[in-house]
Amino acid sequence: MSERAAPFHCPYCGDEDLRPSEEGWGSPRASEAERGGGAWECAACNRAFRLKFLGLLARGLDRSDTGGDPE
Repeated sequence: MSERAAPFHCPYCGDEDLRPSEEGWGSPRASEAERGGGAWECAACNRAFRLKFLGLLARGLDRSDTGGDPE
């Protein structure tokens, strides 16, 4: 996920009316990217939230494609 990726739905109400937040959060010493990056506002539920990609898991995805109960 790049910094330009946008959420499609609000994580709280599921609505699609999202806008980038104009108001940054965090310490005044933080960079502009740290203060305002990834902040979104939902017009439907009037909530603001921030998204941040943390990284990939070292173990990867552990899937079982057997289709049945484990034996």
